[in-house]
Amino acid sequence: MAALYGTNSDPVVDLRDVNGSALAPVLDEEMAAWSGLDWDLSASSALIRRFLDVKALAGYALKIGGRVAGYSYFVCEENKGLIGGLYVQRAVRSIETENALIEPTLRAMWNTPGIKRIEAQLLMLSSPLHREVPDRARFRMFPRRFLHAPLSGVASFRERRQPDVAIEPWTPADQEGCARLLVHAYAGHVDSLINDQYRSIPGARRFLMNIVQFPGCGSFFAPASFVARIPREAALGGMSLASLVAPGVGHITQLCIEPAQRGSGLGSELLRRSLLALAAHNCGSVSLTVTASNREAIRLYERMGFVNRHDFAAYVWDPRQPPVPD
Repeated sequence: MAALYGTNSDPVVDLRDVNGSALAPVLDEEMAAWSGLDWDLSASSALIRRFLDVKALAGYALKIGGRVAGYSYFVCEENKGLIGGLYVQRAVRSIETENALIEPTLRAMWNTPGIKRIEAQLLMLSSPLHREVPDRARFRMFPRRFLHAPLSGVASFRERRQPDVAIEPWTPADQEGCARLLVHAYAGHVDSLINDQYRSIPGARRFLMNIVQFPGCGSFFAPASFVARIPREAALGGMSLASLVAPGVGHITQLCIEPAQRGSGLGSELLRRSLLALAAHNCGSVSLTVTASNREAIRLYERMGFVNRHDFAAYVWDPRQPPVPD
């Protein structure tokens, strides 16, 4: 197992040279850390273990004292790279040890033909808002929040009647309409700087497919997902998509409102419907993530009982990145 980066005592090696048993203590500690946010990471961890077994996961492992103490993995598609995960055990975690994984991960993606942009949202990274990172010249950081709310009082939330809108359960046939809504709703929005899939219909389709089919944001839960249809208009007016992230815990993966419908109470009503459906499924709490500068959304969530439980950041490396809107 040859060291690729780091020192002789603390080498960083190719993740494909590490077997599942060597990485198991790191994955187990990572799952325990996520459980502190009421999130069951076991499905994602099992997926990582399966990819490790067939040596199909690109990334790196940090060895300290001869044992694996951290790992990162990444994926590249079309012209973008994504750091899918990075975790260093608490006993040895520091900005230095995390950067020892971030640096080769970035280097590998930049050396991949066609890659022009790299994104990452790493909730377990230390000092996410105040740290040095490799490749600073291409780097932008966007503070985000992990919000959480109890569902015990959701039945008392006031219905926001929408006389000109029909709110209906989400169905697979809504995928295309939801993709178009994402692109229109996030045009010029700070979140489109964080996730470039919001900028095109094909990208939005991939984003929604990942929500529905893969466990990164929990198991998609259609009974708590809704769309808003506006009579005589082909486009959707809004959507609220939900998942299950642990027994008794829901997650709002996407709340998106057509710009012309903002301020009408539609966002509140869509969210209320999702929360009611999660409560009916015996969920006791719900979480979501939001960009810290999205003050309008944060005010809505706070009115619905959400409080901030964890600050993290979205990281983007892109020399073409446009300025952040005021």
